[in-house]
Formats: sequence, structure tokens, C-alpha cells
Amino acid sequence: MKRGAKPVPTSIKALRGTLRADRMNPREPVGDGRPTCPPELSSAARKEWRRISKHLTAMGLLTTVDRAALALYCDAYGRWLEAIAALQEYGVVLKSPNGYPVQSPYVGIANKAGEQVRLLLAEFGMSPASRTRVQAQATQPIDDPFARFDRGAS
Repeated sequence: MKRGAKPVPTSIKALRGTLRADRMNPREPVGDGRPTCPPELSSAARKEWRRISKHLTAMGLLTTVDRAALALYCDAYGRWLEAIAALQEYGVVLKSPNGYPVQSPYVGIANKAGEQVRLLLAEFGMSPASRTRVQAQATQPIDDPFARFDRGAS
């Protein structure tokens, strides 16, 4: 078992502004573009795939080698949505065959899928806490009429 913090990918270090040449992994695999969506995903998971893969690719955080990790995230997200819909339809408490109230099995499914989503969000820098460590540059120049004052120009 390895000890210490998990290694941070170079692309995340660059976005955070903490990339240093002396701490780069020269053998880190580099991907070759945006991965394709696995056909096995549910319709809700495929919809999330299309939504989030565009953003991650634009930020330089997604490559073809990340396909499985993103598929796991989208699958868990799809299961979470389905469980939440079932909870809204059937409620949190159901009657057992004996007439006693019992917790809906969808509560456990939603909780487990939600936990998986939370863990996978952090892997891609998509949670509020992990995003605070990422400093992305704007892709379009921002039209700021006061920018000349920030540079000390007159």
C-alpha cells in the first residue's frame, strides 16, 4: 500500500498554478483527445456524459484514457437520478408484507450512488472543494474597461 497523498495530474497542477518543472512526472501518460461515450450507459448517464465531457475537454482535464473514470461517474450519477425519482414517487418509507414501515431500498441506492458521484467528482476537480484548488484561465479575453488602471497605464 502506498502512503501519502495521491499524485496530482499535470493538467490539474497547471490549472491550479502550482506546476513546477522539478516536480513533473516525465513519464506521465498524455491522452489524445475526447473519449467516446460507452453505449452501455443509461440515457440519463449518456446525457450527463455529453454535458460534462465538453467542459472537461475544454479545460484540458479529459482525454481518451479517462473514459472508464468518466463512465463510472456518469453511471453513478444516472443511478442516483433514478433512485431520487423513485423516492419521489414511492416515498422514503414503505410498508413491509407484514404491514410494518421499512426504509425504501431506494434510500440506500441513492446514498451509495451519491457517495460514488462525490468521490469521482473530486477526481476531475468538479466538486466545490476540489475546484477551489484549480485556477482556470478564461478562454475568451474579458472586456474590462478598467483593465488599463490595473496595469498602471494612464
